[in-house]
Amino acid sequence: MTQTTPAVRTEVAPAPARTTLLGRLGRWCFRHRWAVVGLWLVAVVAGGFAAGPVFAGLDDSQGPSSLESVAGSDVIADASTSSGAIVAVVRGIDPNAPGVRAAVTDGAARVGGVAGVTGVVTPFADSPAAAALRAKDGRGLLVQARLGELSGDALDTATDAVEAELRTLGPALVAAGQPDATVEVGGGRLVNKQANEQAQKDLSFAEQLSLPITLLVLIFVFGGLLAALVPVLGAIVSIAGSFSVLLFFSTITTLDQNAVTVVTLMGLGLSVDYGLLLVARYRDELAAGREPLDAIGAAWATAGRTILFSALTVAAALAGMLVFGVTGLSAMGAAGVSVALVALLMSLTFTAALVGLFRRRIKPSKRQVAAGSSDGGFFWGLARGVQRRPLVTALATALVLIAAGFPLLTMKIKVEDLDGLPRSLESVRVIDTLATEFGQPDQPAITVVARTDAATLEAWARSLPSADIAGVRQADQIAPGVATVDIDAVGDAEGDAALRLVSAARADRPAGVDSWVTGIAAIHKDLNGLLLSRLPYAIALTLIAMVVLLWAMTGSLVVPVKAVVMNVVSLGATFGVLSAVFEHGVLSGLLHTHVVGGISPFVLVTVFAFAFGLSMDYEVFLLARIKEQVDQGVPNDLAVRRGLQRSGRIITSAALLMVIVFSCFLTGRIGTVQQIGLGLAVAVAVDATLVRCVLVPATMTMLGRWNWWSPRPLARLHSRLGLRH
Repeated sequence: MTQTTPAVRTEVAPAPARTTLLGRLGRWCFRHRWAVVGLWLVAVVAGGFAAGPVFAGLDDSQGPSSLESVAGSDVIADASTSSGAIVAVVRGIDPNAPGVRAAVTDGAARVGGVAGVTGVVTPFADSPAAAALRAKDGRGLLVQARLGELSGDALDTATDAVEAELRTLGPALVAAGQPDATVEVGGGRLVNKQANEQAQKDLSFAEQLSLPITLLVLIFVFGGLLAALVPVLGAIVSIAGSFSVLLFFSTITTLDQNAVTVVTLMGLGLSVDYGLLLVARYRDELAAGREPLDAIGAAWATAGRTILFSALTVAAALAGMLVFGVTGLSAMGAAGVSVALVALLMSLTFTAALVGLFRRRIKPSKRQVAAGSSDGGFFWGLARGVQRRPLVTALATALVLIAAGFPLLTMKIKVEDLDGLPRSLESVRVIDTLATEFGQPDQPAITVVARTDAATLEAWARSLPSADIAGVRQADQIAPGVATVDIDAVGDAEGDAALRLVSAARADRPAGVDSWVTGIAAIHKDLNGLLLSRLPYAIALTLIAMVVLLWAMTGSLVVPVKAVVMNVVSLGATFGVLSAVFEHGVLSGLLHTHVVGGISPFVLVTVFAFAFGLSMDYEVFLLARIKEQVDQGVPNDLAVRRGLQRSGRIITSAALLMVIVFSCFLTGRIGTVQQIGLGLAVAVAVDATLVRCVLVPATMTMLGRWNWWSPRPLARLHSRLGLRH
């Protein structure tokens, strides 16, 4: 009689994790979690102390002094003994009524007594300029206070004191029988001060709004609170730590609002992305049967390598901004590179420590356990559908992206546009009032400064044979032997007529003296010329770095070139949407965005660099999974399906979180904050959907085995360096 041995179900143990430097780092931080968390808490406290000085020191830098327009502005600043003017707009009064003259002159006397004030002008003064200080409708007047040569705390103190004294005009005029009297205070310094304060409020509100929403989405993605908290806590730590980096850069260069905006955006976005990828991979390793310590080592050896290459590609994209030689862009690029590296360091260390703290509560989901390594799923089906007609799919997707980019053809560039500042700012309303009620435009198209006397310079300006001149203002002797004259152009101060006027003034300069043509139109012309001349070098640096890094990751020369081409098409669509919304007003009512006369070149360069880096971020996420399959001998088409299925959920979840973070910046009131936020949100959404989930599978299917082609010398070098996944 034959005995039958019952079948025994055997459990297959997971393959041992490879020992790598990143794997060992993850395991060490997992074991020494309290020490790692303590060190990052110190960094958070330091960043909190750094935030105040960073926002207080924000300023606008127009470009290097090698540009004539900037050099001219420097000559004016060096020769002038004034730190600018503060103006009070008084409305709702009758300037000729009894008591008004006394109230205004008494208030002007108090303003004149403030330390640092060199002069105060009212409509009642015996001065040629007094007549221009009355409103056209006879129901208002101006009081102008000029500050002496001040700087630092002395300038801030004088500005605050003058502003406070000017505001006392309101109650004094009401007491003088003018019950409808209102006073608004403005001036160049107050515009910068209030714009910086509003930018700080915008960023703070966007962070407070985006983080809770991000947490809710992560809870849905992970199915648990503690696992969802890890990326959010990482983002908070990364942003706080980044302000210490910004404070360092503020000591060696000038930072503006854009630098803080993009650093905050990148700190939030990258930290959430990296934390999401690492925690998801850790849970995959737990689902495969590994113990927590082994799972952290395996996850950091694989996903850690992915975010390492991702951070390096983002940093490489931002390094291109250093080539332009413009202080603001260089500072932004350097700070952005640093923030990418901070997010990388935080993710590899702080995230591992948090996983160690929450290890008992971070477990694989039932879906992960049930799925195991089986094929199938939404993204598998999507890839398979694309692979049935890859050429048609690729062409249709490319046409959609190209069509979205059509508004880019009519985009206008504008260096400075007050339309991008909210009218809720008092100093901005003052600028509008000066133009509409007092006939004083915000700024002339050009200002010519020359080492001569005012009369000679004004005579030269009035003799310029240009049909583009709308008017010549009275010349000003700002210092012995140095004079300036303002010239208004027909139409917009940065329009075609203004740019032609710059060329005309430079072609027919005042004879026999040193002169500089500056002003907003000249800055526009010089800055755009500089950016265009440096653009090929910036693009070359970025593209070479991208190709090298993606080659190091994949061993292929085809994949990096394909990725760069698709990114360019994707960015064209992004800029088209920017132009449609902010220049043409498409959906501006729904989105509550400003409609402006042109997009700032700083915004364009910033969105290009950061969006290019973020696009490569998702390329790295997807390619890492596909390359794992290819290295295991899986056929190309199957590897693409598996790679998209195993990374698609992470990519779309990460992109959704990025879009949430960036879209929250649309709630801001500063135009550049809105433009950068929308630009990056659109770039991420387009890249994570149409490009990564449709265009990449289609092109990789058509290319087949050629995806992984590389010249033999490069293939041998890649193998020799041990860069295989």
